[in-house]
Amino acid sequence: MNLKELKNDWIDEFSRPLMIAGPCSAESEAQMLETARRIRESNAQVPIFRAGIWKPRTKPNGFEGVGVIGLNWLKKVKEEYGFKTATEVANAHHVFAALEADVDILWVGARSTVNPFTVQEIAMALRGVDKPVFVKNPVNPDLALWIGALERLVGQDIKKLGVIHRGFSTYQKTKYRNNPNWQIALDLKSQFPNIPMLIDPSHICGNRTGLADITQEALNVGYQGAIIETHSNPDEAWSDAAQQITPEVLAELIGNLKVRNSGLAGFEEEMGRHRTLISDIDFQLIELLSQRMKISEKIGKLKKENDIAIFQPERWKVITEYASQKALETGMSQEFIEKVFKSIHEESIEVQNNIMIDR
Repeated sequence: MNLKELKNDWIDEFSRPLMIAGPCSAESEAQMLETARRIRESNAQVPIFRAGIWKPRTKPNGFEGVGVIGLNWLKKVKEEYGFKTATEVANAHHVFAALEADVDILWVGARSTVNPFTVQEIAMALRGVDKPVFVKNPVNPDLALWIGALERLVGQDIKKLGVIHRGFSTYQKTKYRNNPNWQIALDLKSQFPNIPMLIDPSHICGNRTGLADITQEALNVGYQGAIIETHSNPDEAWSDAAQQITPEVLAELIGNLKVRNSGLAGFEEEMGRHRTLISDIDFQLIELLSQRMKISEKIGKLKKENDIAIFQPERWKVITEYASQKALETGMSQEFIEKVFKSIHEESIEVQNNIMIDR
């Protein structure tokens, strides 16, 4: 069996959108049970309770999860409140422990997906398991690695596969903790429309702002649901406190989501994809322009220190020649490209001029 032959009917047992919620990390039995109770009492449409049992951290000496004891708390959540349960596994030991504790759904984290050896170990430990397994995108923007992880799992006869889009790391500082890079996720969705895709707005945003917008945008382009970090007392969470919300806020967020009528799926979903990709590109353009103007500021300071004129005619000549070359390469009009470069160049001169006159 290959990825294109997989069936996604297993996800039909859940209402759409499929929502997975719970704390980033299991901290105590009381924390787990209170969070679960409040999700249930808030009437949030959440069939699956998640919690991190093992937490891979960037640096040592941080909180790396409570370990196996947390699996007992997950079992108690299932017994007392009827949720199916989910957690991340990062090696064979995690897999065996989670299966023994009858965790219903597993996922491979972004740090694991980036390492084929780790994914292969997890896949072999899961061989033939009849449970849903989700794969988060790798931390770096690499579609081939993401697909490769799925292929390793399907190669071990795992038939209930899904993916989680949690955004991609970047060294640049942006409004996101992890840039969505919608193009990569939508490319995977286009190649394998049979594989359910969830959004992880908590890791994309890195804070509570924008969770609803990112989730709605994902639903607009055909995602099946979301996994959202939810904590009984988010401000006191032991990990990723800024991006967790209370069960009551979660219920309100879910209640405001709009799921498209299936009859409109064709046109509206395709339009949604195009609009999302344009927004993604526009965001990247603005971020790049911001970086460019910061470099212009540095150039302005150097010119001021060395008493050099701001406008350099030979530089503008180079820019116009470059515009002509890019027009030929891209098929866009030279006039359009020159207008864009002229606007950027004029703003750069203005930035440098402000430096010169100490404004």
